[in-house]
Amino acid sequence: MPRPASARCSRPWRRPPRARNCGAALRPRWRGWAGGAAAKQRLPGLTALVIAQLISNGVCKQVADRPRPPKEWFPHDEVDDRPDSSSFPSGHTAAAVAFTAAVVPTWPAAGAVCAVPAAMVALERVQSGAHYPSDVAAGAAIGLASAWLTRRAPRLILRHFP
Repeated sequence: MPRPASARCSRPWRRPPRARNCGAALRPRWRGWAGGAAAKQRLPGLTALVIAQLISNGVCKQVADRPRPPKEWFPHDEVDDRPDSSSFPSGHTAAAVAFTAAVVPTWPAAGAVCAVPAAMVALERVQSGAHYPSDVAAGAAIGLASAWLTRRAPRLILRHFP
């Protein structure tokens, strides 16, 4: 009958690496998330998200003062939790679409995984009574434009300012 791993390796320096230090098993994954190839794949998504938020919430909501949909249209209690800011465009949708669209070219698997929550965010904003469908469509367009700008801006800048 085989002995358990703890009985076989009574000296700590002879134990397998994962038994020596539980954190050692997490370090490669953490390094992959914090730097290296994953950071290069994630950085455009975060940059596009910030740009989308600045455009949708910082500029468009200040310019277009559109009221939220009437509370009478929605029979549930979530309508009372809506923000008081302008309805146009949907900043949540802009951010979700921007991150997803910016990540897809370099990390297709993550982009596919992110596409489902991005679509759910867009649908939820209309269902909860926070936005009209046109607000969500405008947010998605801002998200796509932000992702495009994030991907193309370095090339455009280098082309004009070598």
